Amino acid sequence: MKEEQEKNVEETLSKIKQRLLVFSGKGGVGKSTVAANLGLALSEKEKQVGLIDVDIHGPNLAKMLGVEGKRMAATSKKKILPVPITKNLRLVSMSFLLESPDSPVIWRGPLKMKVIQQFLSDVDWGKLDWLIIDSPPGTGDEPLSVAQLIPATGAIIVTTPQEVSLLDSRKAVTFAKKLNLNVVGIIENMSGLICPHCGKKIALFKEGGGERIAQEMGVPFLGRIPIDPDIVLASDTGKPFILENPKSEASKAFMRIVDKILTTEKIV
Repeated sequence: MKEEQEKNVEETLSKIKQRLLVFSGKGGVGKSTVAANLGLALSEKEKQVGLIDVDIHGPNLAKMLGVEGKRMAATSKKKILPVPITKNLRLVSMSFLLESPDSPVIWRGPLKMKVIQQFLSDVDWGKLDWLIIDSPPGTGDEPLSVAQLIPATGAIIVTTPQEVSLLDSRKAVTFAKKLNLNVVGIIENMSGLICPHCGKKIALFKEGGGERIAQEMGVPFLGRIPIDPDIVLASDTGKPFILENPKSEASKAFMRIVDKILTTEKIV
């Protein structure tokens, strides 16, 4: 059984060109928002994209992308089909397996890891250009296990400009390097607010820290995502943000970041 599962994982990975681990040194930096919108932005570039929400205890991507309450279908070959978001983007999440959104996942580590492995071995992803992995925050046991179970070809670290977040981001970069993950870059989220009344930029959580850390740690800086109240509204109502607000500064920032990633697409 174990050999069969490992064979299925290898078969799945052989059909995926790039596997991008999105993680952060701490929670609360908007990592899942970034992962969801990176997936959307790549799909808008006509890339075939899969999105795995492996934050077992807090799977939020289904709600953010408007498919909360959906269920994954099965094929005649006993494979699971991911839930489609757009014609080029599909999602697998623990939330599709819960009886209700209020149901907590009270599992120990081995069982959680088994489910994550099944997201690769038992899901029929088809051929993908990109697999985006929304990892649990931090540099502890769960992100470590995820990085080992789903061998990524690259990693993106999400931070905010606050000093407390930057401290953890340094650790996240070191964590990735110790695992021999190629650090694709750092994204500074919640980087300034454009005042809707005067149009001036307000540095609510400071600004520029993510770029400074990237320079100090010798990794690329991918860009800044400004605070946009419409991101909150879109996430709460299940409307994919960059599709609903393509002209916003935040959406443009996501597209610029994806353009940077695609210029160095040969990540492996």
